[in-house]
Amino acid sequence: MVALYGFFLLLSFAGQPGGSDEQTLFSVPPYEPPPPEEPQYGGTLNVGNVNLMLSPLSWDPADWNWKQNQDTGMYFEQLFAADLDKSIRKGGPYPFTMQAYFPADALRGEIVNTWEWEDPLTIVMHLRSGIMFPDKPGILKRRELTADDVVFSYERQAQSPKLIPTYFDHIDSVTARDDHTVVFKLNKFNAEWDYRFGYGYFSGILPRELENVDIKDWRNAVGSGPFQIEEFIDGSSQTYVKTPDYWDRETLDGTQYEIPFVDTLVMRIIKDKATWLTALRTGQLDILEAIDWISVNHLRHTTPELKWSRAMSTNGRFIAMRCDQEPFDDLRVRRALNLAVNQVEIVEHFYGGNAELFAFPQKPAFAGYYEPLEAMPASVQELFTYNPEKAKQLLAEAGYPDGFTFVMQVNSADPINMDMIPLLVDYLAKVGVTMKIQPMEYASYLSAMTTRTHGPGYFGVTGHVNPTTTLRKNFLTGQTWNMFAFSDPEIDARILEMLETRDETLRQKRVKDLTVDVLDLAPGIWLPVEYFYSAWWPWVKNYNGELRAGAQRGGPIYARIWIDQEMKKEMGFE
Repeated sequence: MVALYGFFLLLSFAGQPGGSDEQTLFSVPPYEPPPPEEPQYGGTLNVGNVNLMLSPLSWDPADWNWKQNQDTGMYFEQLFAADLDKSIRKGGPYPFTMQAYFPADALRGEIVNTWEWEDPLTIVMHLRSGIMFPDKPGILKRRELTADDVVFSYERQAQSPKLIPTYFDHIDSVTARDDHTVVFKLNKFNAEWDYRFGYGYFSGILPRELENVDIKDWRNAVGSGPFQIEEFIDGSSQTYVKTPDYWDRETLDGTQYEIPFVDTLVMRIIKDKATWLTALRTGQLDILEAIDWISVNHLRHTTPELKWSRAMSTNGRFIAMRCDQEPFDDLRVRRALNLAVNQVEIVEHFYGGNAELFAFPQKPAFAGYYEPLEAMPASVQELFTYNPEKAKQLLAEAGYPDGFTFVMQVNSADPINMDMIPLLVDYLAKVGVTMKIQPMEYASYLSAMTTRTHGPGYFGVTGHVNPTTTLRKNFLTGQTWNMFAFSDPEIDARILEMLETRDETLRQKRVKDLTVDVLDLAPGIWLPVEYFYSAWWPWVKNYNGELRAGAQRGGPIYARIWIDQEMKKEMGFE
């Protein structure tokens, strides 16, 4: 098996300076604040984001598609956002690379100025004054955002036929007390209240003039955010222009500045890894947010001027085994397939040490909620060991002494999954299991899962999101993202109890206990979670690798970046 990994790694290193024998873990140096500089206005920021291989899947938040928040989050603002003044770049503790999780002191109001609990089930939010929707000919005249827009946006989401089950079950009503006050009445506490309609994937605040407008057409989009979309070329790019007279400010060295600094933001769509690496190396990209470990040393040789950051992936990887279909309705089969895969070898040889053996469904950065593998019971630890003989024994006990064949669907646009598949096929073959691969274009792959028509095996890549959502969306019966088709009444009841727990210490205990039990039931073949790197040119200022100010939302980050045009020219780029 090691020889097989070597073959794949040599293919990956072919033609790269340094060769495979020079591939070592790259330790990103600690951040050092630059000397104070006067920010410059103007220019274009070209970004290859963490999902640059995917075109937008929808422009309408009511489609309940995860990626739309990345694409519409430039112009649809939210109730809350990350407090970027708490970033490492500004002397704070937070890198802001996590997908959709902010500790309480890392969160600020975005369109909300202040908020308070009026009683145990009533949240009162006071909106900022002077936040404006820009003029959009034929749709709306420039006007102030009000509480009625928040109510409209919530009701539009809640009434969508694509609403994720249970998502807003804790909310009785959302009403406007006056133009700048919104009242959320709950019927029960929910630990995710600030995420679900505060800074989550489906929390954008729209002007109510869009009620009878087709916003699946990007040309009709308008919001109060720092950028407005100007052009979309499918499979190529999304171009945004700065919003005139945008309300927010950036404070640098005690001075407040209007933002955005750049005039234009271009999100590039590039499906091929070689092409996006070339685009970075040649200055066509100012920032490339997700670079695999194999490519890092190559870029360090060819382009030593680049600046770097490193983060753990915000996605878990696994093969989801549909628990409602044979043979995966048998726990022995599911545990057997876990034992058939040498996960330690994947960490060491496929990822070259740039991965964590155990980082899903909880992420190590979820302080207070995550427990390391060594703290898990022996039955969970066993799932991360390589024991093909016991795997064969369990298969025989389950009635499959000669193994079986199943089909696994995979997103063909994901290079990591596609590279890993031959290794997984080989592992399973050694215990008599044949895994047939069905590559799918991403939209079809996603649709198969959301409509519950996906096959018995499904190569899952799904976000950790936050400590409670990762359990709810993956393991609660009937959830859209429960690609395991996992259903256990006791687990369901405990997940709901967890969500209704106000006391964080008790909630942390319940999260830990649930995590142990769902891991032990093995609805997936658990796989390691990789680290990735971000790189940017030194002319990109006021930036240190921050990725998200909301759920997959980079708009507030890009609005604070400025381009040193003189440095860019001096380095030979126009």
